[in-house]
Amino acid sequence: MKYRHLGMAGIQVSELSFGAWVTFGSQIGEETAAALMRTAYDAGVNFFDNAEAYASGNAETVMGNVLKRIGWRREAYLISTKFYWGLNEGVNQKNTLNRKYLTHAIDGSLKRLQLDYVDLIFCHRPDPETPIEETVWAMHNIIEAGKAVYWGTSEWSAYEIVSALHIAEKHHLHKPISEQSHYNLFTRERIEKEYARLFREHRYGDVIWSPLASGLLSGKYNDGIPADSRAAQPGYEWLQKSGITPARVDKVKQLVPIANDLGCTLAQLAIAWCLKNQNVSSVILGASRVEQLQENLHALEVGPKLTPDVVERIEQIMGNKPQ
Repeated sequence: MKYRHLGMAGIQVSELSFGAWVTFGSQIGEETAAALMRTAYDAGVNFFDNAEAYASGNAETVMGNVLKRIGWRREAYLISTKFYWGLNEGVNQKNTLNRKYLTHAIDGSLKRLQLDYVDLIFCHRPDPETPIEETVWAMHNIIEAGKAVYWGTSEWSAYEIVSALHIAEKHHLHKPISEQSHYNLFTRERIEKEYARLFREHRYGDVIWSPLASGLLSGKYNDGIPADSRAAQPGYEWLQKSGITPARVDKVKQLVPIANDLGCTLAQLAIAWCLKNQNVSSVILGASRVEQLQENLHALEVGPKLTPDVVERIEQIMGNKPQ
């Protein structure tokens, strides 16, 4: 495992990290979650991602129970969580980044995770109804209270991120240090184009989610929708409608010969491709089985095989490189 700095911060995160989205607290229980986290940790993963909203808080509860059971040294791993969606109905309780909500949200997450602090808190989405200055101050205060070490953004526009950076600089507050962005062979525009100046001029970090496009780039949907796949789960009907289209599946099939030539799986190829982008601090992996996670961790061995010629073959198939 190799490690990269998270943007301009001194903290280093493993190139591959492990996240709880979709699986923890819904698809899998504590025993499987513990096996997966141990597998990741033993491979050198030091960064584990979560969110208040995942499985309505249950994902944090599962991860917290696993961490307590395993008993790793707290200095040896990093935990992140995210706020915005909320867990309760009602005004000031969901879809917001106002100070009151954030003050309650961090306390709830720490209780579920059974931790004194988390290493990184993300604003899970931008909030157009709360002044960015209020959110920046609230995140700063959470860090000053010792409940988090760093903070960042998730799916914010470059303009919103730069605004937050300028506000923090003006008032000498803790700056956001990293994005958490959707990035894969199909979704490239924001990281490769919109954020270009952000990376260059502010050395902003980025940990990316869904490197396999919700499983599409693993090839699991090449012959239809398996009954046990994510796309077949209740609440993910949108994935079949907008994500797993015939045109996209066709492109995935065209990538198979490249993976075969490199002696790797489609999933390993897609993950290794994400890591070729040096603006990516870490790629968040998700898995419901240990074997699946072990396979994806071997993507690190594929990176050196992605020569310029191989990358060009991939670009010819995808045809979506931002200009």
